[in-house]
Amino acid sequence: MPISKKQKAEIIEELGKWVGASETVVFVNFHGLSVAKATELRRQLRTRGVGFTVVKKTLIRRAFEISGRKITGEWPSLDGEVALAYLTATPGDPIAPAKGIHEFSAQGRPASGGEGLKILGGVFQGAFTGAEAMMSIAAIPSREVLLAQLANLFNSPIQRFVVALDQISKITK
Repeated sequence: MPISKKQKAEIIEELGKWVGASETVVFVNFHGLSVAKATELRRQLRTRGVGFTVVKKTLIRRAFEISGRKITGEWPSLDGEVALAYLTATPGDPIAPAKGIHEFSAQGRPASGGEGLKILGGVFQGAFTGAEAMMSIAAIPSREVLLAQLANLFNSPIQRFVVALDQISKITK
């Protein structure tokens, strides 16, 4: 059943609002994803402050046009069935949409033999990016992990100095 012009206008307006407010938007091909898996994905993304919406490609372009954002670069190729993952919480973790999709797709492929989730590209820091760039963004550790790594880096010289002093004290005894 086709969508009426009024419904399309409402969808474009709502999506334009989210796209304009979201720092990161990820274009996702969800071919072969079952309804149960899609529901589970939405639930997991919602806990991260990320929305997941399936929209026609033409409506996506119009939503970006009315969002008022100046986005550089070229549109990524949007092949197949396309959904958007975008930040709903402000301020939010800018890598949360890409990381959420990547982690869910890494959990396993659907049993039906479909492709599952595939990142097609997205918008990051005001520029269209390709699939490879979005995948590398998704691989960035969370803020907490990065802070823990930094603390470990600061602690390492002190720890080594203490070990060296301990070894010296064992030799002199």
